[in-house]
Amino acid sequence: MFAVSDTIALAAATRSVAATAPGAVSGGPSEPVALRWVGEQGRAEEFTHKQLLDQATRASSMLTELGVGSGDQVAVMLPLVPESVVTTLACGRLDASRVSLPMGEPVGALRERIRESGARVLVTVDGVLRGGRAYGLKTALDRALAGCSEVEAVLVVHRLGLPIRWVAGRDHWWHENLAATR
Repeated sequence: MFAVSDTIALAAATRSVAATAPGAVSGGPSEPVALRWVGEQGRAEEFTHKQLLDQATRASSMLTELGVGSGDQVAVMLPLVPESVVTTLACGRLDASRVSLPMGEPVGALRERIRESGARVLVTVDGVLRGGRAYGLKTALDRALAGCSEVEAVLVVHRLGLPIRWVAGRDHWWHENLAATR
């Protein structure tokens, strides 16, 4: 969940990403937290403006390497995790549209939403916690992607470490691709 007190800082980070060239934001040890995330099991992450800018810059490069450009759609099926914010900022940098896909949608309806979006790249997570129970989000997404050849790449955020089916050439770990992108 995102802390409400951080919404102003997140808005400022969004403006910085939109208005600043890569690497132009300076930060230091005293830079304020722009985004604070606390997960269901108490896992917490904090990002400064500079860290968000860096992540968004690298994520936009990662999306570009997967063929996303101005005017393209990026389908996103993520819970409230930091990568959701980073994906939104990266799409903004590329002038691409983020298309949110609902979690829990029936397979056929989800497949139609994906097709209607025209997205060739999709971002999801291995699993999500709801009420203390783990649900395989990528597993559900894979069922919807069966027979949906329009999607060329699926970036998977590693959150719960659930076992997932992997489609070679299509599926990519978010963290590995992000680390390889500078």
